[in-house]
Amino acid sequence: MEKMNKVMAGYHMLMILSQVDGEFDHSEGKVIINYLKEAFPFRVNLDGEMDIISTLPTEDYFIHFNNAMNDFYEDSTQQERVDFLNFAVKLVKADKKITPEENKFLKELFFAWDSEHEE
Repeated sequence: MEKMNKVMAGYHMLMILSQVDGEFDHSEGKVIINYLKEAFPFRVNLDGEMDIISTLPTEDYFIHFNNAMNDFYEDSTQQERVDFLNFAVKLVKADKKITPEENKFLKELFFAWDSEHEE
């Protein structure tokens, strides 16, 4: 798969986070819309991105999430990563329950990007 820009990588990560528990809650959708509004000042067509995510087998979520996480990291500043982590936490909490699957993906993000917090 080709490298994603940071906004698309963030979108992919949020979409996977919203689906790993097997349910997509409308409150999670609102967090994703807010992320896109903040990241994209203009309207963008996400049909191709939705096709990629909707046809992704569940067992490939973790690999795809990691690829997106690395793509985002390469193109982002520390502050952008902190801001994204806030979106990810808001999304996972949006439906008022954090499942073990959501927790696994969220921990992956925090552990992968955490070395910056030690400085």
